[in-house]
Amino acid sequence: MKTITRRSFLKTTGTAAVAAVAVPVLPRGWFELARADKPGYFESEFGITDSLCQKVLSEALSKGGDFADLYFEHTISNWVILEDGKVNRAYSDVALGVGIRTVKGEQVGYGYTQEFTEQSMLAAASTAATIADSTSKKPADQFAQLKLKNYYPLTTLLTSVPLESKLPLVQSANDKCFSLSSLIIKVNAGFYDDQKRILVVTSEGTKAEDLLPRNYLYASVVAEKNGKRERAAWQIGGRRDFSFYTKAVVDEVAKTAVDQTIILFDAVQPPAGEMPVVLGPGVPGVLLHEAIGHGMEADFNRKKISTYCTMIGKKVAEPFVTIVDDGTNPNMLGSINVDDEGTPGQRTVLVDNGILSSYMHDKISAGYYKVKPTGNGRRQSYEHYVQPRMRNTYMLAGPATPEDVIKSVERGIYVQDVSNGQVRIGEGDFAFYVSQGRMIENGNLTAPIKDINIMGNGPKMLRNITMVANDLEMFKGGSGSCGKGGQAVPCGMGMPTVLVKSMTVGGVKA
Repeated sequence: MKTITRRSFLKTTGTAAVAAVAVPVLPRGWFELARADKPGYFESEFGITDSLCQKVLSEALSKGGDFADLYFEHTISNWVILEDGKVNRAYSDVALGVGIRTVKGEQVGYGYTQEFTEQSMLAAASTAATIADSTSKKPADQFAQLKLKNYYPLTTLLTSVPLESKLPLVQSANDKCFSLSSLIIKVNAGFYDDQKRILVVTSEGTKAEDLLPRNYLYASVVAEKNGKRERAAWQIGGRRDFSFYTKAVVDEVAKTAVDQTIILFDAVQPPAGEMPVVLGPGVPGVLLHEAIGHGMEADFNRKKISTYCTMIGKKVAEPFVTIVDDGTNPNMLGSINVDDEGTPGQRTVLVDNGILSSYMHDKISAGYYKVKPTGNGRRQSYEHYVQPRMRNTYMLAGPATPEDVIKSVERGIYVQDVSNGQVRIGEGDFAFYVSQGRMIENGNLTAPIKDINIMGNGPKMLRNITMVANDLEMFKGGSGSCGKGGQAVPCGMGMPTVLVKSMTVGGVKA
């Protein structure tokens, strides 16, 4: 097949974005020519041959450079949104393009194009090449296809799931929410899915293809009681097959959203000040991600921004604390079969029994530290360059029980859900809004709490973890994305119940 332009492609697949209930339906069989375990999609559909890749890579290295790579992407995204009892919005979006990167030392030249023509790709490669100024290099004579494990297999391609199969999910979530409480006065529900195909070709001779699904079902509710209103939301998803969305999943989304709303009518604000804080399992792992995880991304350490930049091999936590960043958890949002520069997905131990053992590396930082890449080279899309980014970041289970952790606290708070966090990457200072939690009084969970912030310092919080329970839980959401350097990528998180002996709680002043 000849290379085609983006305009010609969009004419065959429908409008790039449609704000209407009638979602454009792709032809039957579209996107089914190549599965993740059967490479060749970009060649069969768009004429991206090895010889064409060699030409483009040669242009990217025409002024020198240590290496270059090509990142082809084709993503189709769909939204179905229900509000006020009816589906009033449904639309699709198509992303298609290639990003071309030339690396010289720690510098990056980058160009991208939405046109899969030789002329457009050579022009983008010429732009990327300008980062270097030396003798040209030649890419590998041939490319070896990576054999990858698949951590998110599909039995049905998401693009072959019709709109009429998604409508019952959002309608059922809506109906279930209203049925659970007479206090519910408004429900928004929705289903999102996208299917991303990528092809990475490197000047070093590596070639990798992947098919990444992503989807989630959500419900947001408003309740009213005695003239007072409260709201909350919940969602479940990940890199899932459509068959994952059973009645049980719909019921769990609805029940959690409603329960977390109704409990807020009885919530109080705890006293302000320094006190013990118990972080519950699952969602509070976002504190681990934001306050600690970013500081272990290698670029922040290479640039001497992170407080961990001199801490490899040193104690950063108690011996019962082990933290990993993992791309291999089945169906989790941050899992990847291969990263965006051709390194297979893998598991990286960051803190090993209290000792900082590794950063998260892309190829540039791995070259700087003279280690192997850890599979953390990620980017938002073909329009963006690679950065070291987290995948699924979580703390392993410890020796205590959740009950023992709570019983050890005479007076403090239990954090169940957090949102709207702010973090200073270098210093590790953070503040997070607690949307769900409880008071701890005399070793027991008591009144629900709301409308407070917890504040602290990431490295200090890590040192102040004095108990870790055996109840590791991964957050099952599908909508979370992490921002860094103007880019957002999907990430997962998890945590067991842990005790932080002291944190600042912004509650009610005495």
